[in-house]
Amino acid sequence: DNLPAIDLGTGRTATQITAGAYHTCAILDDATTKCWGAGGYGRLGYGDTNHRGDGANEMGDNLPAIDLGTGRTATQIVAGYGHTCALLDNSQVSCWGSGYNGKLGYGNTSSRGSNASLTSPLAASINLGTGHTATQIVAGYGHTCAILDNTTTKCWGESSEGQLGYGDTIRRGDGANEMGDNLPAIDLGTGRTATQITAGAYHTCAILDDATTKCWGAGGYGRLGYGDTNHRGDGANEMGDNLPAIDLGTGRTATQIVAGAYHTCAILDDATTKCWGYNGSGQLGQGDWEYRGDGPNEMGDNLAAIDLGTGRTATQIVASTNHTCALLDDATTKCWGSGGYGQLGQGNANNRGDGANEMGDNLPAIDLGTGRTATQIAVDTYHTCALLDNATTKCWGDSSDGQLGQGDTIRRGDGANEMGDNLP
Repeated sequence: DNLPAIDLGTGRTATQITAGAYHTCAILDDATTKCWGAGGYGRLGYGDTNHRGDGANEMGDNLPAIDLGTGRTATQIVAGYGHTCALLDNSQVSCWGSGYNGKLGYGNTSSRGSNASLTSPLAASINLGTGHTATQIVAGYGHTCAILDNTTTKCWGESSEGQLGYGDTIRRGDGANEMGDNLPAIDLGTGRTATQITAGAYHTCAILDDATTKCWGAGGYGRLGYGDTNHRGDGANEMGDNLPAIDLGTGRTATQIVAGAYHTCAILDDATTKCWGYNGSGQLGQGDWEYRGDGPNEMGDNLAAIDLGTGRTATQIVASTNHTCALLDDATTKCWGSGGYGQLGQGNANNRGDGANEMGDNLPAIDLGTGRTATQIAVDTYHTCALLDNATTKCWGDSSDGQLGQGDTIRRGDGANEMGDNLP
């Protein structure tokens, strides 16, 4: 109760929330969209580069809705490192913020949403191909991907490690004639399509229509889950049927997949949760600092499910650079990994999951307030947010750019009496 709800405006609540590295965005119950935190590159979409939420009188009714175009609203919102994208109610995609590497998909590297002189700067839709629209979008550090209405998948932006999945390291979306019909669909295998996609800092993963899971891009730390550190998707003959499915265990498939910056997690069809890749802060939840997925015999049945507590399973999982959070089947929320900014919500700056006896029943659920539970969680580098069962929104962790939306730059969750009913 010490953690106050965020003021989104008189009578307003959020229906969806997303967290970027230094900013946060939400779709509200009146179908408008608002963003707060770091405003660099125009990632908030307000026609300037001002931070919002780090000073008095910047939130609530003083925080305007983003102009998405005449009559347009967002049905999905995703935040990357320096950019934001929305899937609109007409199934078109609009992106704004840093255009570096072409991740906005407008055929150049210009930032968008930072210039107040532009008329409806966010209204332009990305060209996904003749007659095609999107059904899901994801944003990584320097790339963006979408599943299209014809079940194909396309990615654009940075491709230095093959994260676009086109068998090369060529950027796409930063020059003329690179989008639309000129942007090919990713080859996921003969007859295969993606049903769910996620983007990490430099890698991408998808659950396919046959329930298998594939990852491509940077292989460092084992984040792709293939028992090595090789990149995939950056050279010829590495995608399609040549890209194997990840071994999640005998008979096991994934029902949800999420990519952190350097690690990947999945909820499996038996309701267990597994994570692999970078583990420098305990974000894999195995009680140590060992990477997994970067060597032989570390995946499949050899990869232990995360202990979330006696009888507990995850219904939603999210991953950031150095921490991971899960919404559990009893409606509680737990986070593990780096806690340096209070992003784990435990009232201190301790890491969890990197030592013995820190997970399972020893990992306390986050105090979200008397009788309160979360219905959705979102994380990025140093902060965490949750939509609560009473339709309020709370965020904790780093607030250096106002990304917690409390009108100041004070961290929350790293000290006593900052969570629960004390968090507005």
